[in-house]
Amino acid sequence: MATEKDESFRDSIGTIGKDGKRVFLHPKKPSGPFYNKRKIVSYLLIAFLFAAPFIKLNGNQFLLFNVIDRKFNIFGFPFWPQDFYLVVISLIIGVVFVTLFTVSFGRIFCGWICPQTIFMEMVFRRIEYWIDGDRGAQMRLEKQPWNGEKIRKRLTKWFIFFLISFAIANVFLAYIIGSDDVIQMMKEGPSNHIGRFIGLLIFTTVFYFVFTWFREQVCVIACPYGRLQGVLLDNKSIIVAYDHVRGEGENGRAKFRKDVDRQAAGIGDCIDCKQCVNVCPTGIDIRNGTQLECTNCTACIDECDHMMESVGLPKGLIRYASEEEITENKKFEFTPRQKGYTAVLGILSFILIGLLFLRTDVEATVLRVAGQTYEHKGENLSNVYTFKVVNKTMRDFEDITFKLKEPEQGEIILVGKPIIKVEKEGYAEGTMFIEVPQYLLESHRTKVKIEVYDGDKLIQTTSTNFLGPRTLD
Repeated sequence: MATEKDESFRDSIGTIGKDGKRVFLHPKKPSGPFYNKRKIVSYLLIAFLFAAPFIKLNGNQFLLFNVIDRKFNIFGFPFWPQDFYLVVISLIIGVVFVTLFTVSFGRIFCGWICPQTIFMEMVFRRIEYWIDGDRGAQMRLEKQPWNGEKIRKRLTKWFIFFLISFAIANVFLAYIIGSDDVIQMMKEGPSNHIGRFIGLLIFTTVFYFVFTWFREQVCVIACPYGRLQGVLLDNKSIIVAYDHVRGEGENGRAKFRKDVDRQAAGIGDCIDCKQCVNVCPTGIDIRNGTQLECTNCTACIDECDHMMESVGLPKGLIRYASEEEITENKKFEFTPRQKGYTAVLGILSFILIGLLFLRTDVEATVLRVAGQTYEHKGENLSNVYTFKVVNKTMRDFEDITFKLKEPEQGEIILVGKPIIKVEKEGYAEGTMFIEVPQYLLESHRTKVKIEVYDGDKLIQTTSTNFLGPRTLD
C-alpha cells in the first residue's frame, strides 16, 4: 500500500508528462474472463444504442431527446413541456440510482456501461490493436520515423476512426432531432438540409477529437463522476481493489523467484511485474489504492489473475472487494446509508409510476380571459375563456367536444366550429363561453368542471374558475 513517502503519484495524472505535455498511453491489450463478459455487455449496449432511435412503439420513437422542440420520448412514452415534472422526477431517480450504485459498487458504471468507455475500449482501441499491434508495437511505432509503414497505418486508422465517428454522430443526431429527420436528410441529400448537416459535422468532429486525441482524459479530466467517488465511497464500498494485506506482506513486494519461500521470508504475493499498470487504460497503479482515474474496468483483475496463475499463487490479489473486507475480512453488508438511498429510490419510483398511470394522452387547459368580467345572458351569467388541447399521441383526434360537468345546468358555447380536430402531436386552441344560471353560483368565484370528449369517449376532465357578482359572498 502506498505510504506517505510515495504519495507523489497523486500530484499528477498519467496522461501529462513532467514537462506538461500530453503523454499518449499505450495500454496492453486486455484478456480474461472479466474482459470477455465486458465485451458481451458492451456489444449488446452498442446494438441497443444504434437501434433505439429507429425503434418505434405506437408510432413514437423509443428514445428521443429533442431539446429544440422540447419533446422527449422515453421507452416509447412521449413527454411534452406539460409533462416536464415527470422528466424532472425521472432525472432525480437517475441521480439517486447512480448515487446508490456508486456507494455500493464504486465506479462500476464507468467500466461497464458508460458509452465513452465502451466505444473507447471495445471499438477504437480494438481497431488500434488490429492496425498498430499491442502495447510494445504501438510504443515502437510512436518512436518510429514517418516512413511508409507509419504513414500507412496512421492514415488507415484515422480514416476508420472518422467513419465510425460519423456513424456515431448520425445516431446521436437521431436521438436529438428524430430518426425520421435523419433518414430524410440521407434520402434528400445534405444540400437540402444544410442546418442539420452542419450539426452532423460538428458532432462528427467532436467524437473524432474525443476518440482520436482526448481519449481517456474524458474520464480523468472532463467527467465529474470520478470526483464523486471521494464523497460517496467509504470503506464498505465494493470496488476494484488491490489486497495490500496479502500483496505486501510484512516485508513488501518482490520479484518472483522459485527458490524463495515468500511466506517464510515475509514477502507479499505481489511479484511487482507491473502488468496491472501496463494494462490500465488510464495509466494508474492500482496498488496505490483508490484513485479518481480508476474506472473499475477490471482489466487489472484479469491480468493479475493470469500472472498469479502463471507463478502458482492464488488468484484474487486484485479483485472486487471493499477496504473493510481486505483489512478486517468482513463480507459485504447493506449499510444504513444504502438502505436510506434505496428507500428514497423506491418512493420516487412509486411516485413516478403513479403519475405515469394518471397521465393522459390529451392535455386540455381552459383559462378565463384576463381582464374580462361576467356578462348577463338572460337568467344566466357568461364568462369568456380560451382553451388549448394538446395531442400527445401519434393518432389524430377528429371530434373533440367539451361538456360542462359541474354545474350540470350550464352550457358551453364554442366560438367558431363546434367540432375540433387535433392532428397527431399537434394542438388546437380557441375561445369559448360558459353560461351558468346565477342561482347555482356559490360565490363570486365558483369552480366549474369540464369534460373533454373524443366522440363519445371521455379523454380528460379539467377545471377552471367562473366569475360572478361579489354580492354572492
